[in-house]
Amino acid sequence: MEIGKKHKEATAALSSSSSPLLPAARKALVTPMLLLLLLIVSAASSDGVRYDYRAYTECKSHPEPALYNGGILRWANKVTDFRTEDDGNYSPAFVLYNMSAATISDMQFYWLNLSFPGSKITCLISLGWVKIDGPTTAHVKAKILTLANAASQCLGTALVRNDCWSFLKGGFTLNSASETSVIYFQTASPNASTISIRSASLQPFSPEQWNQHREDRIQLNRKRFVNVHVADSNGSRVVGAKVAVHQITRDFPFGSAISRTILGNKLYQEWFNKRFNAAVFENELKWYATEPYPGKEDYTVADQLLQFVQANDAVARGHNIFWEDPKYTPAWVKNLTGSQLRAAVSSRIESLLSRYKGDFVHWDVSNEMLHFDFYENRLGGNATIDFFDTAKRADPLATLFLNDFNVVEVCDDLSSSADSYVSRLRQLADGGVTFEGIGLEGHFGKPNIPYVRAVLDKLGTLRLPIWLTEIDISSSFDPKTQAAYLEEVLREGFAHPSVDGIMLWTAMDANASCYQMCLTNQNLSNLPAGDVVDKLLGEWQTKETLGTTNDRGSFNLSAFLGEYKLSVTYLNLTAEGTFSLARSDDTKHINIRLPPSP
Repeated sequence: MEIGKKHKEATAALSSSSSPLLPAARKALVTPMLLLLLLIVSAASSDGVRYDYRAYTECKSHPEPALYNGGILRWANKVTDFRTEDDGNYSPAFVLYNMSAATISDMQFYWLNLSFPGSKITCLISLGWVKIDGPTTAHVKAKILTLANAASQCLGTALVRNDCWSFLKGGFTLNSASETSVIYFQTASPNASTISIRSASLQPFSPEQWNQHREDRIQLNRKRFVNVHVADSNGSRVVGAKVAVHQITRDFPFGSAISRTILGNKLYQEWFNKRFNAAVFENELKWYATEPYPGKEDYTVADQLLQFVQANDAVARGHNIFWEDPKYTPAWVKNLTGSQLRAAVSSRIESLLSRYKGDFVHWDVSNEMLHFDFYENRLGGNATIDFFDTAKRADPLATLFLNDFNVVEVCDDLSSSADSYVSRLRQLADGGVTFEGIGLEGHFGKPNIPYVRAVLDKLGTLRLPIWLTEIDISSSFDPKTQAAYLEEVLREGFAHPSVDGIMLWTAMDANASCYQMCLTNQNLSNLPAGDVVDKLLGEWQTKETLGTTNDRGSFNLSAFLGEYKLSVTYLNLTAEGTFSLARSDDTKHINIRLPPSP
């Protein structure tokens, strides 16, 4: 291969002000620091490479070794530095040539040329450990820019310091061939003169591999192996007994928002109960709904919704106690200041949680506080700490959450990056708050699934329950596209080991419309998104399983976590029972003894 020619072409493209690699408004400078020209000398097949869920939220004095031993960046050649002048500084960069379709298992001596005929390649980019010179802290983004498309795509974000190394993890999906692509770094701080990176890696996965990682995690975290041992009345093993196992309830909470329109609508209620084991009220618990005027509380609709949920053995999330966005703060509350506002918020918590003590498994205490600060701006920086303390005293059994948007949805919103979320949690923890849950809304446009996984990896290091609390797909897409994107988000969420529950934001109003995405039409016939939900629910439960005991008197199966009925029949003898499957690495052993022969 003509390495020198490729090098010259890359340098010329990057240094040209009219290069299609960069938007025209950007000025590119080539400076002698670090530009990595990606050259694949030889590579082993990517088949069998397992996804690495490791991530880090603490800043370290020394970077950890690269994930995947650097992945395909092991063959990168150091050439020069890439830097542009814009809203921030960009440095260093990785240049990738001919990212297109060829088979990873057939990799030989060529530039990055990855292919899966008729498919696409999903790349996880674990960009390693990052450090800056200049300000104490700054957000650093990893971005990709392609020759074919002047618009850059954000791949991952980290809140970076100047005295230690921060871990940046993100990803992207390559949907089409790219002759030349640049992965580079940006900081929004104009005072950050240098961005340093260590232990960089880039590991590609095929869609088949990505999906296999999901299936492996589902088996590990959502299912369990079961061994049914059958014996006769004397304790001797029974060979050839017929075993039937039927799942009664699912362990994993999967639900949807509901609103007052479900009340009295028997068909809607039946449709909902057939599918979901969890619910959240769209608006009926929010302060503007329960107390539209000072002292005029009305919980009638919320009480009726709760009665419906409890009658059907579903769990309910409490959403929300306070909403930090002033647009959704009751009008009369906006006019309060000082002691009046403090008394009002105290009354709100006491009234709401004393009424519903023990009824809601979660409470979103401060909704969207990464983006808004209505209460802290008026009551001081300790306001949220006081909210959590008061809520915990009022309902000790409820799990208390923060809840916010754009954490997994987009990479460019620095207010709600994974590190911003972690930083806020730690700030409140320093004030004495014991955090119990992380709420991620999930109002998606076109989802970047590798980025979603990377964010969940990072937040998962906190060992707190993570719920996807308000999942939907923008109505800007047609129904079939909405459904396709929804399926990818739900599959990723269900498979991730750190996710403990999923809620859809699909409450249907009186006009049969929804916030962004409906599952059915007004006649409760499934729309494409509803078909996706039904398909996944069918996949994520153990269908009635029939079998016979082997020569050891045992019948083995892998089953989703939940409650089960079991029946065993041998000749004219029958035994029945129930059992529960909770998460465990151990096989569940069930001993069934048949009654004596009549």
